[in-house]
Amino acid sequence: MTGIRVMRLGELTDEERQSLFGRSQLGVPAVMDACRQIIESVRCQGDEALLACTARFDQVILSSSDLRVKKEEFEQAERRLPTGMKAAVNHAIGNIRKFHEAQVPRGIRWVETERGVWCGERWTPIESVCLYVPRGRGAFPSVAYMLGVPARLAGVPKITLCTPPGEGGKVDPATLYVAGVLGIDEVYRIGGAQAVAAVAYGTQSIPRSAKFVGPGNVYVEAARKLLSDILDPGPPAGPSESLILCDESADPENAAWNLLIEAEHGENSTAILVTHVPAAARAIAEAVERLYALLSSQRREFAETVLGGRGGILITDSLAESIGFANAFAAEHVALMVADPWDVLQELTHAGEIVFGEYPIISLANYAMGINAILPTGGRARTTSGVSVFDFLKRTALGFLTTKGFRSLQEEVSVMSRYEGFSAHHEAVERWRVGTGR
Repeated sequence: MTGIRVMRLGELTDEERQSLFGRSQLGVPAVMDACRQIIESVRCQGDEALLACTARFDQVILSSSDLRVKKEEFEQAERRLPTGMKAAVNHAIGNIRKFHEAQVPRGIRWVETERGVWCGERWTPIESVCLYVPRGRGAFPSVAYMLGVPARLAGVPKITLCTPPGEGGKVDPATLYVAGVLGIDEVYRIGGAQAVAAVAYGTQSIPRSAKFVGPGNVYVEAARKLLSDILDPGPPAGPSESLILCDESADPENAAWNLLIEAEHGENSTAILVTHVPAAARAIAEAVERLYALLSSQRREFAETVLGGRGGILITDSLAESIGFANAFAAEHVALMVADPWDVLQELTHAGEIVFGEYPIISLANYAMGINAILPTGGRARTTSGVSVFDFLKRTALGFLTTKGFRSLQEEVSVMSRYEGFSAHHEAVERWRVGTGR
């Protein structure tokens, strides 16, 4: 067998382990200098630089008037998109909306910390957000609704969408259909690092946004890092990655399909299957070799590249060691294909998402279950979460005191501020002119 790598955890060298854990993020430093040049050109030249980058990287010639998608293109997309595709999109949007509606905060939450002292928090939408829908390895309308639905539910006043142009400068019709359904009429045909720069600085045709949300390649990731002081870069979401955790109960062919789901995304993806059962590893590897033939030529090439170099099958000495590796790896997508997933779920704490049960198929979550498929990559699931309504909201703390509450805190604040050396702090609470209050 030549198309899939099989490793033993205990035999990995430090270099192999570093490469495995580094995933696609190892490519980001290599493109930093190129991204700096792109960003600077967009900052200084605006649309002119965007058009030059589009011609260079996308092989598409545009004028400034072409950057924003026109109304008639939305109408054409709706007319030409097959009925079945529109029905699938609408079904998925319904599930995504139902799940995310439950996240929307309802009013102000107040807590009386002591008599007369009220603390609260109020959620309000971010004023402007750009959604990014990648295009390089295909068209991804699912990304548009995974981002657009929670942004709409959050009540963001100004939502724009950037997506790279395809052949002939066309924008993916399904992505336009999603935008139309969600009422997003500002769609721009621009991608890559130049899109991030355009949103950060604004150009003659593209407005600035306060936040940029969506997955992207290493150039997009690098640009977000470089512009993070100017633009909220949103939650990290780089090239796809998955971890399948198996024991002897897993059907080899099912496990192989799950492994191939993220492996076929592109050569920068990461897909790894972890098991403590050598016989299962062999059976799954054999199944993967058979199933390659059922993929399209491009997707097979991607999958073989990923499973032969960046990922593959990892054999551990025990289920506990497999879980430990999964927690350390902190993958974007995790599928549990084990006899008792509920027990494993209690131990598995670091993952962007976890699917389990009789149908732990990652593509179901990617498209239509309702949970959000825009998830942290590169191990960031240890500290961050997938996209939700809260990515499009900001929280403001609120405080309200009655006279009784003020009196109960006055002495403590005076003591503390004197200890820390802040004169105005204690003078204010000591000299404040108090009314009769309540």
